[in-house]
Amino acid sequence: MKKVREIAITLILDFIFLVLAWYVFFILRFELGILADSESGEPGQLFTPAIVIGIYWIIIFSIFGLYGKLYLISRFDEIIRVAKITIIGTLILFFILFIDSLGWTAENLNTAKTVTFLYWLLVFTLIGSNRIILRTIQKIRVQRGKGLHRAVIVGTGASAKSVSEKLERHRESGMNVLGYVSGNGAVDNNAAVNKKMILGKLDDLHALIRQNDVQDVIVALEERDRDYLINVLDQVDLPDVSVKILPDFYQVISGLNQTNQIFGLPLIEVMPDPMPSWEQFVKRAMDMILSLFTLIIMALPMIMIVLLIRLSSPGPAIYKQERVGRYGKLFTIYKFRTMTDNAEAGSGPRWAEQDDPRITRLGYWLRKLRLDELPQLINVLKGEMSLVGPRPERQFFVDNFKKQIPLYGRRLRVKPGITGWAQVKWKYDTSIDDVSEKTKYDLFYVENMSLNMDIKILINTLVTVIKGKGQ
Repeated sequence: MKKVREIAITLILDFIFLVLAWYVFFILRFELGILADSESGEPGQLFTPAIVIGIYWIIIFSIFGLYGKLYLISRFDEIIRVAKITIIGTLILFFILFIDSLGWTAENLNTAKTVTFLYWLLVFTLIGSNRIILRTIQKIRVQRGKGLHRAVIVGTGASAKSVSEKLERHRESGMNVLGYVSGNGAVDNNAAVNKKMILGKLDDLHALIRQNDVQDVIVALEERDRDYLINVLDQVDLPDVSVKILPDFYQVISGLNQTNQIFGLPLIEVMPDPMPSWEQFVKRAMDMILSLFTLIIMALPMIMIVLLIRLSSPGPAIYKQERVGRYGKLFTIYKFRTMTDNAEAGSGPRWAEQDDPRITRLGYWLRKLRLDELPQLINVLKGEMSLVGPRPERQFFVDNFKKQIPLYGRRLRVKPGITGWAQVKWKYDTSIDDVSEKTKYDLFYVENMSLNMDIKILINTLVTVIKGKGQ
């Protein structure tokens, strides 16, 4: 709720300043005679354009991530962000408003440049001032012990104690340490930290985060306990929870990790969202456009598939099943039925096998050509899935895989997909070893996802469909 309130306040004040910028622009250009190259209008007539322009800017700010990471961001860094995004937004606005209306003479081109620069300067100055004021107020509140992020430290040794003491001395770090989590599940009698502040063991971390609304987890394990790091990352697979790792000396100087300094503490932050905000926006837009387009052009073939399924075997044409989505949220997936009706009635959840007797003759070809996945485009339109991402599994399998495969839960940090890196790089899984190998590809995608990678995967999938290599 604190994050939502923070975003709401910033957005509302941004909107007010954007409307103000439009009115100031009007006054400077017409009332004061600066660049009065066209007839002036009444101030009252500016209200509707000001609202529309304000909404335009809010959309631009959202697409480019100006409402993400608002907590204790450096004021200098935020000003740089504002400058870059307002330049891009002003240029887009310039082309929308002027590209078709100007005769492009030297005189009106220079005028357009000057007008555009004046408007950008107003937007940048007012929005930048708003952000500086908000971040300054935020920092003052934090220094007074208000609005602090709730944090827990994983570790009970000297490193954990050192981190806690520094954060306690420097409240402007924005963290209030609630306590410690024991890495090995036992309370060492020689623990350096206050034993009364040990909240539990590592297996309890996920529940502790939810119960205490924890926003930051700081991993400060001793060298002998570093093997527990993977377990920590598995436990902290939650939205809006930042994981910061206290690295050893080699990690700091190796140049392979990007570290943040908090009062002399070099902390590696585990980033949950490798995609920039504008790429996430484009990815979602691409999902919706391609899904809708495919559903339209494949409408007749899909109707024929429905009829063929109903005629060839008893049971519904569309198979519905509960799957685990992003951050563990359950949703209903849609597929064309390729197996006999109630195929798992006697066996319970199980994988499909090579030459599986449960697969119908028609189902064999639907799987071969990946046509059985077409109804999942509805899941994509609903926002439950993406075109590209790790394949969604059932809760039964997810629970088992988490116990057997390290970091399996990190697949859930992104939306599941109809196709993915694992699908184009690995065969159909029929054993836990196959799932383990595919998880490596899924984790590679999660940590390196980009629009380029999505396009590459979609092209590879299309080739697989054309060649009929599906299973």
